[in-house]
Amino acid sequence: MSELTKHEPHTVYIKPSKGIAALNLRDLWIYRELIFFMVWRDVKVKYKQTLLGMAWAVIQPVMTMLVFTFLFSNVAKLSTDGGVAYPVFSFTALLPWGLFVTALNQGSRSLVAHNNMVTKIYFPRLILPMSSVFAGLVDFAIAFVILIGLMLYFQVTPAWNLLWTLPLFLLLAIVTALGVALWLSAINVQYRDVNQALPFLTQFWLFATPIAYSISSIPEKWQIVYSLNPMVGVVNGFRWALLGTGNGPDITLWVSTGISILIFVSGLFYFRSMEKTFADTI
Repeated sequence: MSELTKHEPHTVYIKPSKGIAALNLRDLWIYRELIFFMVWRDVKVKYKQTLLGMAWAVIQPVMTMLVFTFLFSNVAKLSTDGGVAYPVFSFTALLPWGLFVTALNQGSRSLVAHNNMVTKIYFPRLILPMSSVFAGLVDFAIAFVILIGLMLYFQVTPAWNLLWTLPLFLLLAIVTALGVALWLSAINVQYRDVNQALPFLTQFWLFATPIAYSISSIPEKWQIVYSLNPMVGVVNGFRWALLGTGNGPDITLWVSTGISILIFVSGLFYFRSMEKTFADTI
């Protein structure tokens, strides 16, 4: 058989991946060192040339807790579930909220802020919003130490199920924050209105989430609709895991969890579908 016969031309059909394979999540493992580098860089840049440095991770939630305590506990006389001291009650909710706000503010701007990387080199663009969310875990850890101090001061006994439930609700908080960050970061590439809407969105979402008040303040007939806010399940889950307050895994938690997963999965697919246009649009 001649060499020409051996190497006859043939056609290879390349089809686009579908389903979960289209997300190409394997690249995240290949570029895991870049994820660590970007997280560390985001933490350093956030506090670079600041006088108080990482103390801001404590000052912000503590000041918010003090304002909420004055307005909603001393003035409005709102009660807390289980009679927990109001500063502990509100600060527990501010922990996952701080992680979520980081996703809103930093994650949504991550692609535009790193436009030189997006337009010049290849890497999984998912890394940028991911690193912004994971960088928020540093502030979370610092604020968590303050919460432990508050619980000791007010003699609040941790819930018995803390060790196995808190990691699950922390994961739920990360999934929720990352899902929103994926949507907003992809939209922000094309429509810079996201930057203008963020302050309003953050403020609205804050008061639409049971941080300053308990979900029991919401009429029972509206609680299912209210739990369509994914942060409702996150906040109530944290309080149940840390303080033992609330009803635990009830229907409102499952509704919020379902919405969180829906936002995350749809955000992944939307982000990947728009990724090929980022370099041209940004």
